[in-house]
Amino acid sequence: MTIILFLFNSARWLVLIALAASAVSGLGSATLVALINRALGAPSSQLVAVGVQFAGVGLVVLVTRLVSQTLFMYLGQRAKATLRMRTIARIADASYAHLEKYGAARSLAVLTQDLDAIVVFFIGLPAIAMQGAVIAGCLVYLGLLSWQILLFALVTIGIGSLGFYYANGRALFLLRASRLREDALVAQFRALFDGAKELKLHRARRHAFVDEALAPHVEAVRVQRTRGYVLYAAAASWGSLILFAFVGLTLFVLARIFNVDTHVMSGYALVFLYMIMPIENLLAALPGIGAARVALERIEQLNADLPPEHTCTAPPNPTFGSIRLEAVTHRYFREKENGFFALGPIDLTLRPSEVVFLTGGNGSGKTTLAKLLVGLYEPEEGRVLLDDRPVNVSNREHYRQLFSVVFSDFFLFDSLFGLPPASQQLAQTLLVDLQLDHKVYIQNGAFTTLDLSQGQRKRLALLVAFLEDRPVYLFDEWAADQDPVFKDVFYHRLLPALKAQGKTVVAITHDDRYFHLADRQIKLEYGHIVESGPIDSRAPTQSRTVMSS
Repeated sequence: MTIILFLFNSARWLVLIALAASAVSGLGSATLVALINRALGAPSSQLVAVGVQFAGVGLVVLVTRLVSQTLFMYLGQRAKATLRMRTIARIADASYAHLEKYGAARSLAVLTQDLDAIVVFFIGLPAIAMQGAVIAGCLVYLGLLSWQILLFALVTIGIGSLGFYYANGRALFLLRASRLREDALVAQFRALFDGAKELKLHRARRHAFVDEALAPHVEAVRVQRTRGYVLYAAAASWGSLILFAFVGLTLFVLARIFNVDTHVMSGYALVFLYMIMPIENLLAALPGIGAARVALERIEQLNADLPPEHTCTAPPNPTFGSIRLEAVTHRYFREKENGFFALGPIDLTLRPSEVVFLTGGNGSGKTTLAKLLVGLYEPEEGRVLLDDRPVNVSNREHYRQLFSVVFSDFFLFDSLFGLPPASQQLAQTLLVDLQLDHKVYIQNGAFTTLDLSQGQRKRLALLVAFLEDRPVYLFDEWAADQDPVFKDVFYHRLLPALKAQGKTVVAITHDDRYFHLADRQIKLEYGHIVESGPIDSRAPTQSRTVMSS
């Protein structure tokens, strides 16, 4: 979609009114030039009438300019909000796998820098439209003075357009390349903050990161942007050269060939002097138009790269009979190993009121299996069945509502989004049970602070999971950041309590001292289940010691 097409599709009638006001303002400005030229040769008896016309046209120019600028300012902010919400909705509705592949850096750049470029274009659009109308009006006036001069002007514009077309194409290529570079920069900027502790503790790493990861991208963006804007400047200089050549040839050659009289010559001079500034302003707006075009292309590319999932508005199921994975496989690329990792085929069945521990070494595929289980990934082969019905595109979102999950890389929202107000009282009680009431409390449905340790933040995430009250709970290394007391509470109190409520609990864990508390253990090695079944109910000596103490 081009920037002009988007402009008309966003608010057709307002755009037409704004463009009409800009055109009237520009043509009115050209009319003022004609009135000035007329006044220079008019007798004193006609000066009053010409002055009244001049004042009236001047008033129309001011009013229409204000109307045009106001409408385009409104349209710019409206377009930004519309595009931003459309992009947010597309990101929110995309599949998790597509979001992982697309990356947060590119999405953030689109939501900020690219949308700002669209607004800058809208802000400059009144001037572009008015300057264009001024130039058109001046050309019309030139035609009234001499049709031969108008024909020569049109030929000159054609020659200037050819040079602009070449420079503009090269400049757009460089702007597109620089925007791709900036996506990588945004990711590195995040690393600059997220890895601040590690960078401060290792000077050589900090200098290497800045010099080898950041500096090359910064320099590449600088070079590409500079070359792009230099090309735009070259296009502007080319336009000025063509204009001055046109002025010189008209005044010193064509005017002599066609025997133009002094009054017409003065009209030419006024028109040429008046056209110089609008033409230069129009040429100066070229970089903004190019940046807006690139920004809109990137926004449309995001929409293409993040197709929406099928949505479902039905309420979540309060219960289920079984969840079964049949010969499920999934592959993904591991950058560290520079190769693909294959999970499966996996056969697994979950039923209500059972506690299942998912164990295995790092990199064995536990978290990937968890994402397949909860519906964040689609199986490449095999199928997932809910109560013997296949989970597919049409019902996958509905299936995901069965699960409440705390991943190891969880994100904690500061508000209890999507939860009923009645849950706030229960949340306050859970804060006491989780020994967080001295740190944080709930006000107007939001936590008063998230400035907590990682273990405390995990407890808050557990609180939110409890409030969701789903049939299946999945905890990915939840107890890894907890002290021994809370580990004991988690395994001996919280998991049995959920089981007693009829919930299914899947816990990814390395805490072998608690393995005996699960109904089943599923062990993964290199993407395959190597051990699955009931666990010996005899507690390890260490666990019995903890409980007895």
